[in-house]
Amino acid sequence: MTAPPPLPILDLRELEDTPVTELFETLRSGPDGLSDEEAGRRLAVFGRNELEEKRVHPLLRFLAYFWGPIPWMIEVAALLSAIVGHWADFAIISVLLLVNAVIGFWEEYKADNAIELLKRKLALTARVLRNGEWRTLPAAELVPGDVVRIRLGDIIPADLKLISGLSLDVDQSALTGESLPVEKTPGEIAYSGSIVQRGELEALVVATGMNSYFGRTAKLVESAQSESHYQKAVLQVGHFLILSTLGLVGIVLIAALFRGTPLLETLQFCLVLTVAAIPVALPAVLSVTMAVGAVRLARHQAIVSRLVSIEEMAGIDVLCCDKTGTLTQNKLVLEEPVLFEPVDSQEIIRLAALASRDPERDPIEHAIYERLEDGGAGLGDYEVEHFEPFDPIRKYSNARIRHGSERFEVAKGAPQAIFTLCCREDANASELARRLEATVSELASHGYRTLGVARRNEGDARWRYLGVLPLADPPREDSAAMLREAREKGVQIKMVTGDHTAIAREIAARLDLGTRIRSVHEIFVDGQALDLDAIESADGFAEVFPEHKFAIVEGLQRRGHIVGMTGDGVNDAPALKKADMGIAVSGATDAARSAADLVLTAPGLSVIIEALKEARRIFERMTSYAIYRIAETIRVLLFMTLAILVFDFYPVTAVMIILLALLNDGPIMMIAYDNTKVDERPVRWRMNEVLTLSTALGLVGVFSSFGLFWLGERLLDLDRPTIQTLMFLKLTVAGHMTIYLTRSIERPFWRRPWPAGRLFWTAEATQVVATLFAVYGFFMKPIGWDLAALVWAYALGWFGFNEIVKRGTHRLIAHRTRAVRGHVERIHERLQPGRPHGWDRARRWNPRRTGGDDHV
Repeated sequence: MTAPPPLPILDLRELEDTPVTELFETLRSGPDGLSDEEAGRRLAVFGRNELEEKRVHPLLRFLAYFWGPIPWMIEVAALLSAIVGHWADFAIISVLLLVNAVIGFWEEYKADNAIELLKRKLALTARVLRNGEWRTLPAAELVPGDVVRIRLGDIIPADLKLISGLSLDVDQSALTGESLPVEKTPGEIAYSGSIVQRGELEALVVATGMNSYFGRTAKLVESAQSESHYQKAVLQVGHFLILSTLGLVGIVLIAALFRGTPLLETLQFCLVLTVAAIPVALPAVLSVTMAVGAVRLARHQAIVSRLVSIEEMAGIDVLCCDKTGTLTQNKLVLEEPVLFEPVDSQEIIRLAALASRDPERDPIEHAIYERLEDGGAGLGDYEVEHFEPFDPIRKYSNARIRHGSERFEVAKGAPQAIFTLCCREDANASELARRLEATVSELASHGYRTLGVARRNEGDARWRYLGVLPLADPPREDSAAMLREAREKGVQIKMVTGDHTAIAREIAARLDLGTRIRSVHEIFVDGQALDLDAIESADGFAEVFPEHKFAIVEGLQRRGHIVGMTGDGVNDAPALKKADMGIAVSGATDAARSAADLVLTAPGLSVIIEALKEARRIFERMTSYAIYRIAETIRVLLFMTLAILVFDFYPVTAVMIILLALLNDGPIMMIAYDNTKVDERPVRWRMNEVLTLSTALGLVGVFSSFGLFWLGERLLDLDRPTIQTLMFLKLTVAGHMTIYLTRSIERPFWRRPWPAGRLFWTAEATQVVATLFAVYGFFMKPIGWDLAALVWAYALGWFGFNEIVKRGTHRLIAHRTRAVRGHVERIHERLQPGRPHGWDRARRWNPRRTGGDDHV
């Protein structure tokens, strides 16, 4: 007996038009469902109804932290220590390397575990027809061809073809961005992850797991990859230090060959030079700085799932906000009724409530009940004698009511359906028709959904059209304030929604977001080619699908923007993953949370402002450390190299270098807790500025070191071991003072905010420890208190001079930047008059903003 041909994977776009009988035949199923045996075979073919995930072995992920430019430098230093037999140095360097890898791996491990939340989005159980009997089974065991039953409150467990029953109201806002429930009738497709809000139907499973709409969205998330600007900056710093080290070591090796220096002694110096140059703590310090910021954000009900994304947030200049559930409340609210008859507003709302049945489950009826002044308590005086629920064919619900001795009927539903009910035999209804059409059109242009309400008293032949109820999904209470403050911080806000353009424009107007709301049809040329100018100039986008959101973020990134994206639904997940900073708001689906970098656990968006502020503080701390680390490397590296070449003298010993590195680790770790100002504009790594400033400070440090060397050898006539101790103390004391300079680049060091207590006392404590080592001769020749005091006075004098150099260099950089900017803008205006210049919001030149004029 030959095996049956394999079942096809169906195209979801064609299923709407495929008859149910044909689908049963294609899937080799029927109204009685599948047998357990057949379901087991299909489970082996199609896999479990859950999301797949590519896994990397934890060991491989851990070992990756030992591969890269900075780890290579540390490993070379450890290797040289072993070659020359300095096992204590080898142990210290190896421990530093291991600690850095453990910290990075642990943070990465915690962040990657967030993807597990994607799997929990699928419904846990489903009612399935197996062997002719209804059973409750895990949703993960569903296969194409299964027959399931879905009803009010269910999460749809797979993509389904509805086959029998009346209709469903399905909330698929988390999938498509539509803020209102969508009516589904037999023959239509209901998507996995949607929520049934009204009705009950039987359905045929047509797609599961990664083949479902939800699964394909997850695949799109998987394809989105973003490279961190933080990682680029760390690599730039690492490359600069590596090239500097290799160049100076090469010079020393050549000099050693000509001098005939023993190979072992040369290797020993290379060890010292390498250890001095390596930013051993660079990754660890930056990671700890961001981790401390993440803890602070958690206190504001914001959880960071990807540590390096904090730095990305500091540079965000465009924030794409999903409308439904992000800028709006994701719930319907009844506005002031439009009356056609002389009745009270509360009266028409009360009558609409009497024509309702399930205010807890139905969002429309819930909105009606919420507008009752007595909260619905007064409805107890009314007796509902008969109720007919909403029918998708006649499109209204109605009830027969007794109130004391009074009897009447009330109907609520689609405005045109209520008009037909009231005026089916009235030849003079043209005036009401015109008024109704004008009212509904006006409300629709402002994004309102409308319901008509009518009443007929007992004994009356005609219904009276009382008026229209406008419903809308209103903005969150804090949205306007959040958007206003974001703009003050230099962040451009763009709304992104799947709703109609009219609804988007109404929300934008209420939030003062702007009037340039574009439909995706205005953005995509021939359905594919992106119009980048339209994306960049728009205040918001309407009628957007997930792939559009992804492309919008990508297009903004191509224009040089650092893009943030807020959202709450599955449809937002690809764009959240692609964005430089994805933000899942409170109540977001697990898919959105897993794709996001920042997850809000409290209602509202005001915490985003706190996150922006904290991110910019963190950026200032990281910039401070980067400048300090490079300046110190130049100071020590260049000074030692020149001392060897010119004076044939090792200014510090290998043990002193190790002690210097260990004493530096305390204060620089405390940079993570420092007090910093909040920049009012988006900030980005400006490596040219960082390298220029740090090089200037480093060179001044080299001159000051040689000054002390000359003072000790020529004026004080000290021996070389004593001079080595002097140089060790000077490098420690002056180096820690440099931290106070680099923490405040644009202002004098004495201006607020002052150093945090942790940073100040740790820096002073390590300086005291270094002083005690030098005075009493631990691992070096003692120099006594007189020479120690001389070193302190010398370092303080140069500290004041370094402050002058710092501020002067910064002014020169700022003046040069302004001159270049003005020159480029003048050239561009001459070449292309009237076109916008190419400076983005972060004041960084971006030729793509000019249409690609790189030659300018």
